[in-house]
Amino acid sequence: MRAISIAGVPKPISSLIMGSDYFSPDEQNRVNEIIDQFLSIDGNTIDTAYIYNGGKSEEAIGNWIDKGNRSNINLWTKGGHPNQKGHTINQYELTEQLKESLDRLKTDKVELYALHRDDPTVPVGAILEWLNRFIEDGYIEAFGGSNWSVERLEEANAYATEHQLKGFSFSSPNLSLAKAQDPYWPGCLSLTGTDVDWHSNTKLPVLSWSAQARGFFTGRFSREDRSNEDLVRVFYNDQNWERYDRATRLAKEKGLTTIEIALAYVINQSFPTAAIIGPQNQQEMISCARGAALTLSKDEVDWLDLK
Repeated sequence: MRAISIAGVPKPISSLIMGSDYFSPDEQNRVNEIIDQFLSIDGNTIDTAYIYNGGKSEEAIGNWIDKGNRSNINLWTKGGHPNQKGHTINQYELTEQLKESLDRLKTDKVELYALHRDDPTVPVGAILEWLNRFIEDGYIEAFGGSNWSVERLEEANAYATEHQLKGFSFSSPNLSLAKAQDPYWPGCLSLTGTDVDWHSNTKLPVLSWSAQARGFFTGRFSREDRSNEDLVRVFYNDQNWERYDRATRLAKEKGLTTIEIALAYVINQSFPTAAIIGPQNQQEMISCARGAALTLSKDEVDWLDLK
């Protein structure tokens, strides 16, 4: 499997990252099986978060790690998701959340850490100071922003350069062949054309969530089927259905499936990318591996994207 480099992380990050928002120790055997299947296709990075499944995601991963598996995997967790009281982007809560995440994961540090959301009311310099302290204390190796605007990322990294601190090493917005016309969840960001240009220029890696557009390209949906309200709200428009048709045509030419082409689109950008995936079985895992292994030309990527 292809891999990308993240500044500050010694090990490469596989171009496919295993999503775990549904993991639970109540189904530990299934979790173990899925992670082992992921390793079998040369995946080496798992995505989780302090809030996923009420903390059960981290607990289940920690149980798997406790079997002697820590060296086989890069761990990525997130903190700072808004709660009922509002934002949690403050030093105390971020620190307490990260310590609890490490305890659940049964490890002393994670390779990747991200702020689940931004809070523009908090000075970016203060946030950089807190995150650098996490690195100094040995809790994390690198940090990034999940659903941060490129403007805030640029501001943060300018501050880091000016004050000789480590900056954001990656970003995690939505990047997919189907373009979101409405946020899937409140506060979530999808890359626009100008955002893609910014990443092309800076080469800041993108670790994309919903890289396969929540199943839009699976073939289970059609223009006439409007049963999935969220999918209709976020992805149903003429441009995305044209992208679907083009992905289907290219898939037939290459002997693949439409969703594999959609995944390849994310992996074949002009800047480093990785895609968070959520396969539920071995067949879907192998399908993801096929999509990630495909090399697309710039002309093919542009054609898929209606350029």
